[in-house]
Amino acid sequence: MPGKSTNSVRCIAVTGPTGVGKTSLVQGLRSAATGAFQSGASEAHQSVEIDVKAIEFMGDHYAVIDTPGAIDFSADMDFALPGADLAIVVVDADPAKAVLAHPFLKELERLCVPRVLFVNKIDQAEGGARDLLEAFQPFSTAPLVARELPIWRGDKIVGFVDLALERAYVFRPGRPSERTDIPAEIAQIEADARFHMLEQLADYDDALMEQLLSDVVPPTDAVFADLRRETQEGLIAPVFFGAASQGFGLRRLLKSLRHDTPDPKIAAARLGLEGPGAYVMKITHSGQAGKIAVARALNAPLQDSAELTLSDGSRGRASALFSLRDGAMKKAPQAAEGEVVAIGKLDPVARGDLLSANAPARPRVVAPARFPVFQLAIATTDRKDDVRLSGALSKLVEEDPGLSVVHDPHSNEVLLLGQGEPHLRLVLDHLKKRFGVEVTSGRPATPYRETIRKGAAQRGRHKKQTGGHGQFADVMIEIKPLARGEGFRFVDKITGGAVPRQWIPAVEQGARDAMEKGPLGFPVVDVEVTLVDGAFHAVDSSELAFRIAGRVAMSEALPGCDPVVLDPIEKLIVYTPSWGTPKINSAVSSRNGQILGFETRADWPGWDQIEVCLSHAERQDFISELRSLTQGLATFHASFSHMAELSGRRAEEAIKRAKPAH
Repeated sequence: MPGKSTNSVRCIAVTGPTGVGKTSLVQGLRSAATGAFQSGASEAHQSVEIDVKAIEFMGDHYAVIDTPGAIDFSADMDFALPGADLAIVVVDADPAKAVLAHPFLKELERLCVPRVLFVNKIDQAEGGARDLLEAFQPFSTAPLVARELPIWRGDKIVGFVDLALERAYVFRPGRPSERTDIPAEIAQIEADARFHMLEQLADYDDALMEQLLSDVVPPTDAVFADLRRETQEGLIAPVFFGAASQGFGLRRLLKSLRHDTPDPKIAAARLGLEGPGAYVMKITHSGQAGKIAVARALNAPLQDSAELTLSDGSRGRASALFSLRDGAMKKAPQAAEGEVVAIGKLDPVARGDLLSANAPARPRVVAPARFPVFQLAIATTDRKDDVRLSGALSKLVEEDPGLSVVHDPHSNEVLLLGQGEPHLRLVLDHLKKRFGVEVTSGRPATPYRETIRKGAAQRGRHKKQTGGHGQFADVMIEIKPLARGEGFRFVDKITGGAVPRQWIPAVEQGARDAMEKGPLGFPVVDVEVTLVDGAFHAVDSSELAFRIAGRVAMSEALPGCDPVVLDPIEKLIVYTPSWGTPKINSAVSSRNGQILGFETRADWPGWDQIEVCLSHAERQDFISELRSLTQGLATFHASFSHMAELSGRRAEEAIKRAKPAH
């Protein structure tokens, strides 16, 4: 059979939005493959990471990867999808939810991974198949080709017609569908649907087009050959219908996958791997096993203890190889070509690595950027756990491409940056349960600053007499505000040696010391300090004395310069379906933000790109509101824009919070 793999394992990614039944589909496919149907299987939980299941069907072996659907956790699939031979995009049988599939279809198109759609929960559908296809088509550049025609009985779908075979089947809960005659009342509808399918295939096959124009019925084998080739090349996206929890339509889907899933060597070539090797889909840390690379063997079987070249050019040995069958790791002597396995004790391996057995290093696969949209400040409940926390966070960041950790030098906070509040709550759960580190968490401090509205002149003197040499320094400074964003400027106007040259930098440092926390409790910015005069003592003056004098002068001057709080303003580029734009505009306005403008999102039909200015404090939980307004679809990229004066109640509250630490 062309395209059938005998000794290799083909890899299928099951992807799509949350709540559509991806895990049910994976469970159902495993049941259908063995004939042991389990009617009523349902989603056990929301997937938060990829999960690999092994399936054997009619002598063929598959690694099926169940991927997270929620945007909070979808970064975990970013490195899994490039290594798949084909993806099943699971969608809901509701035209109103068609847009939810768009990000998944878009990413698969970018990666050039062949794909099929499985319309799940078809037993609950209220509209026709044509309505569904018309709703989904705008979100796929490849034509959606219906492989099946649902059979209705009253207001329920009870079976389907395979348009390639022209055979009808009736669903039977918990058992394989039963073949039946095509109902007479839909015979013409079936004929029209099949002809439309052939027309779509003929767009990429001149011979088939000529047959259709000549009213010649194409051979069934030729139709299947076209379906196989055009699916594998990503020219079309076939569409199947079923109900995973009832076992409806799954065996037919398996048979299509058996024919149409490309050979693993095609994925290897797409990744750029030449010769035997493997592709790393995920990194995890597993108790005594240590660091584990979840990888797919490509172009040849992968042997235990094989020596491999990593993407950074280093060499390592796969000194421990584990199969991933049935959710458990089991020591294995080798991995079949195409199999997804766990490789232990291979460092410094990273996700996206192409491991080469006998060729030069290959560039690491780069996933799409995942910008952090939510933050938490964390601290250990016991300071003795700080070192353990650092090690645990390092491992979690290595595992999770959507997570990053930074240390804020001004607030001295450790910040978790992630894809949403549920994402970071999961990270906290991992810290506690996997690594035994208890932490407290909360909203990060807003990095307010302060500046001055008017200038002043101020003398600063430091004089201290103890036994022996004393301390003496005297400086006169003038300060004035600078334009927003200019930072700090120090000007030396000393003449006649009033302050010796070697001690002038100490005066500047003293002024900087005073600016670390101004009279309102925040770091001071956008100020110019000019040293205009001073005095020294030949014996008692020193660098330290002039530094203290500079700090005294600055500290005493700032309160009289009309200080004001500065609010950090960020520029957000928000990506949303167009129907969500008015809602987002209202949300931004309610948060005292500013809409800078919007335009259509390039290469994303039906989506907008909105530019927004929003204060850092208001941006903290903005992502939760965005997603509630857009069925979980909207996201943004934030970057610092400028500082703006803060007044009124918000300024008073900010100062009040800062005072205890002042």
